[in-house]
Amino acid sequence: MGEEEGAGGRIFGHRSGAESVREITRECAKIGVGRLTLYAFSAENWKRPEREVNALMDLLRKYLIDERPEIMENGIRFTAIGRTERLPAEVRRELGKTIAMSAANTGMVLSLALNYGARQEIADAARRIAEEAKAGRLDPATVDESAVARRLYDPDASDPDLLIRTGGDLRVSNFLLWQISYAELVVTPTLWPDFKKADLHEAILEFSKRERRFGGLKDE
Repeated sequence: MGEEEGAGGRIFGHRSGAESVREITRECAKIGVGRLTLYAFSAENWKRPEREVNALMDLLRKYLIDERPEIMENGIRFTAIGRTERLPAEVRRELGKTIAMSAANTGMVLSLALNYGARQEIADAARRIAEEAKAGRLDPATVDESAVARRLYDPDASDPDLLIRTGGDLRVSNFLLWQISYAELVVTPTLWPDFKKADLHEAILEFSKRERRFGGLKDE
């Protein structure tokens, strides 16, 4: 299979994946999930063929427009994390509109990770700390974990309880490295385009069986 043929197949998969985003978002809002963060476009994805990247950006722009009624109907507050300033202007425009439109909603928070990389996020936080210390606004002696957390892309976000890894891959792929320190990982062989609400409930059921000690000992 040539590169163009491979890109064509992946583009089809991305379109199917958008349907999964819609179904999983709707179901999470329905069952009371407080926050759902989806890895939509990684910082490394720019390395993919130009045709595929352009198709992803067009799909993202269309999603931001088409899903507004669904977002508002379910009271979802929409946000994004990542170096979004690098996204195409038309995508940034629609992204800003969707964020502003849903800002007053009080239901589930839906966060898309766009041009996101966890190492970049931590590096950006460290850079902000260095800049503030250099300017005399921050005492280096006071820098602790909370100081770093306050300078992440979404400092108000709580740490995730559950990380679902689709496709059977046993890696976290540079996703929320700071935040998932004590998250429970559930790995499913199901690829994201095929991941539906039944798979979501299966992952949540698996999560419910876990004993979470956060580094402590089991209660007697």
